Amino acid sequence: MRLLIVSGLSGSGKSVALHMLEDLDYYCVDNIPAGLLPGLIAYTVRTNEPAYLLTAVGVDARNRPEDLANVPGLVQGLRRSGIGCEMLFLRAENEVLLKRFSETRRRHPLSRSGLGLQEALEQEQRLLAPLATSADLTIDTSRMTIHELRDLIRERVVERTDSGPSLLFQSFAYRHGVPDDSDFVFDARALPNPYWESALRELSGRDRAVAEFLDGSQEVERFIGDLTGLLDTWLPSFERSNRSYLTVAIGCTGGQHRSVYVAEKLAAHFEGRYESVLIRHRDLSSRGLE
Repeated sequence: MRLLIVSGLSGSGKSVALHMLEDLDYYCVDNIPAGLLPGLIAYTVRTNEPAYLLTAVGVDARNRPEDLANVPGLVQGLRRSGIGCEMLFLRAENEVLLKRFSETRRRHPLSRSGLGLQEALEQEQRLLAPLATSADLTIDTSRMTIHELRDLIRERVVERTDSGPSLLFQSFAYRHGVPDDSDFVFDARALPNPYWESALRELSGRDRAVAEFLDGSQEVERFIGDLTGLLDTWLPSFERSNRSYLTVAIGCTGGQHRSVYVAEKLAAHFEGRYESVLIRHRDLSSRGLE
């Protein structure tokens, strides 16, 4: 049996994730009271029905705080008993969530308690903190489309095997903030910047001309060599500690040239060494979940 517990902030895409999992043959239960999770799991294990071999359960903030606080311990207990269990947590920046609620005119689930939207968001973050801090994989959907979120869940979660961790190399722009769902963050802003070459300004780090420009720099070569050496040394330690997901983020000023190029180079270096190696360029397409 494989169990996914899917949680996250309202408006961050939790329903999208569950619908995606349902389309991929997961038996999905949404908004279950967290206190009923042990009973549900015991039932699915006892019946041993093929339909329950892949199960995803959505848990949100409309639970008693003590029940939410018990979920991480439940996950650890299931793993010790041999049940494959992972926790996925979705989040988004506060300003993005406010915009999404205002555009869709949806009510926040906690606003029924008489709270304003901002207060409801803050309370939800406090209630879900135990799940957020213990999640196996956190996804920030602030600058994702629905299609990008679906693809990421399919590639990182559904298609991942037990043969090793899923590695994601993600480029980003410092002007839009550092992604807080990263395990490693590296700064490429000290490298030569193709932006100042007029012929390269509108291109990206995936274009041949930009790659040739950066390939000719000893600084870039040394930077990538240092990063691959560091990751070659330490990734096996993370793998031995049973980490299922690792995200390596590389940033530059605009998230267009240097960080994209470095992310591509790192992914190419580890392709074939790990079964799941993915690339995402966050700020080459930053429309947000829609």
